[in-house]
Amino acid sequence: MKRNIQHLFVILLLSVFVQNATAQKEKLTLQDAVFGQYQKLRPADIRMMGWIPGTNKYSFTEEEKLKEAVASSGRSNDLLTTDQLNRILNLGNKKNQLSYIPTITWINGETFHFKHHNAWYKVNPYENELISAIKLNEESGNEDYCKTNDHIAYTIKNNLYIASYSGKKEQITHDKNMDIVNGQEVHRREFGIHKGTFWSPTGKKLAFYRKDESMVTDFPLVDITQRVAGHKPIKYPMAGMQSHHVKVGVYDLNSGKTIFLKTGKPLDQFLTNIEWGPNGKYIYIAVLNREQNHMKLNQYNAVKGSFVKTLFEEKHEKYVEPLQAVRFLPNNNKRFIWQSRRDGYNHLYLYNTDGELIKQLTRGKWEVVGDFLHFDSGGKHLFFVSTRESPIERHVYKANVTSGKISRLTSAPGFHRPTMGGKHQFIIDEYSSTEIPGMIQILNTEGKQVRELLAAENPLEDYRLGEMEISTLKAADGKTDLYYRLIKPADFDSEKQYPAIVYVYGGPHAQLVHNRWLGGASLWQYYMAQKGYVMLTLDNRGSAARGLEFENIIFRQLGKTELADQMQGIKMLKELEYVDNSRIGVHGWSYGGFMTTTMMLKKPGAFQVGVAGGPVIDWKYYEVMYGERYMDMPGENPEGYKKANLKNYVKNLDGDLLIIQGYMDDIVVKQHSLSFLRACIENGVQVDYFMYPRHEHNVGGRDRLHLMEKITRYFEDNL
Repeated sequence: MKRNIQHLFVILLLSVFVQNATAQKEKLTLQDAVFGQYQKLRPADIRMMGWIPGTNKYSFTEEEKLKEAVASSGRSNDLLTTDQLNRILNLGNKKNQLSYIPTITWINGETFHFKHHNAWYKVNPYENELISAIKLNEESGNEDYCKTNDHIAYTIKNNLYIASYSGKKEQITHDKNMDIVNGQEVHRREFGIHKGTFWSPTGKKLAFYRKDESMVTDFPLVDITQRVAGHKPIKYPMAGMQSHHVKVGVYDLNSGKTIFLKTGKPLDQFLTNIEWGPNGKYIYIAVLNREQNHMKLNQYNAVKGSFVKTLFEEKHEKYVEPLQAVRFLPNNNKRFIWQSRRDGYNHLYLYNTDGELIKQLTRGKWEVVGDFLHFDSGGKHLFFVSTRESPIERHVYKANVTSGKISRLTSAPGFHRPTMGGKHQFIIDEYSSTEIPGMIQILNTEGKQVRELLAAENPLEDYRLGEMEISTLKAADGKTDLYYRLIKPADFDSEKQYPAIVYVYGGPHAQLVHNRWLGGASLWQYYMAQKGYVMLTLDNRGSAARGLEFENIIFRQLGKTELADQMQGIKMLKELEYVDNSRIGVHGWSYGGFMTTTMMLKKPGAFQVGVAGGPVIDWKYYEVMYGERYMDMPGENPEGYKKANLKNYVKNLDGDLLIIQGYMDDIVVKQHSLSFLRACIENGVQVDYFMYPRHEHNVGGRDRLHLMEKITRYFEDNL
């Protein structure tokens, strides 16, 4: 009996100790949750790491010094300090000077360049020497540097220019009609497009996009910063309406002349994934029809502009979406790698320039992801990142181009982000997992660790965070595994009941649940868990990195399958004894705003509170490229558009819904939310609405704190 009393006393003391230890831990503030994840609460890393071309050395910054280190030995040297760089540049008064080492790009093994204000500087840090500088117009943008000829392509308003470090400047296009736009992204940055200029390998020619938007209707945006509000219209081609026409020009720096590739008709086709052949004679373009179900990889003569041939075609009954350009093997003008989901998953295919498929290099129920695609110096091996081990992880692999043998180079579970070395002999591997805040190491091309550069400590060690778990549940089809992330309240008590909030996106090109630090969640979700909410995120069918069928099941019926899968998550929540089934909320932005509104309206009573940011309400108001890929044109799919039009369900609203919109939103234009408000008024339905006057599709900068406080308060006041 005495021993039992002593045993109970020890347990009591331990319990008090644990409670006191928990009580002593810090709480996240909202400012921590919004900004801390990218500042003081971000795991330590090595700033501005980058390989120095042609060497096995890499550079980085430390204590306002630019340093270099040798990959094999780890021996490091100081290159220059911020003060030294300011003296080299001779920028004059303190207002113009650098206060830190800027983001640099190495040109070769001895020089780098960078942009400061509207000027570019080329510096040799080994000699503490400014090689040259060039000042651009204050309105310049879209700069694209070519190291083979030391020129920079850039735009001013709608025209294209070229400048060299020698001081020469040229205007390439002279379009006075502002509806003609040169040298910028086209097709609203879909299909992997992220720039509008493309230098030839020798730097003697520059290919560029020319976009004619004259046939596209204006959408009115209003700038309220002026005394009398100004009209700032944008060109916004809505689904089923006229789209812009695109050409590809080729400017010859020697002759000063421009020719346009004969890409043919129809003029509203998509010209994507532009790439030069290694000898600079040909340009390869993935040409996609307006219906987005038929792609041709075409070859064009870069001198005459003539069409040469179609190397191959890809068709699909739903859609084809080329995202990566051809990638030629080193020192080989005849063979290249093409990425395709033709067998259901994104894989690598080896082709020759006659259009003959030599072999499929990778295969399986997993995807090659991202644009990390490198070769060793001899071109015998190809390096890539994929989901082969798990859909929620990323690992680095090596494939033998001849035999097709694949080797995994990264062994630690987690999410790996590699950078290939200057001589293609080493890889900088940065990774994290739910257990590891951050790790940086150098690997050789066999996957062997050469050295560990950093093992970050847990910056949240002293904070009270809720327990997080990643697991799977079955989709609405009863067979597909879906990954979810669940965060319990910080002071979890299994005897209590807690409200729950679902954070959702749910659309293509996004995956929210990863085996990476914090499980891929934002600190705001942990902040809400600290306030006593159960936080759930589920990647439903329709989201990324799980194959074509997993994604395209949403085709012509956006919101249907996604909703059914999200309700499987709600079913799981309701089976948890510690979740208060009468207090479940949902929040998301963009596609997540569409899903939030869908869940509130199509499952009335299941959710008591919703906060929808920048929501798509009616897909006929969305743009051509994305909207028609997943929904076809409104005239071709009237029933699908009707069922996805959330204005048709406003009468179902049973709970509190807050819609938030950026007043200058050029992605999900405010016609969505305003038309929804009108439908609510007509049907006598009350809804809450808040607008950020100077923001576009999302709310960034210091105003983001205001946004997250608004969202947090809405849940606290209503859930």
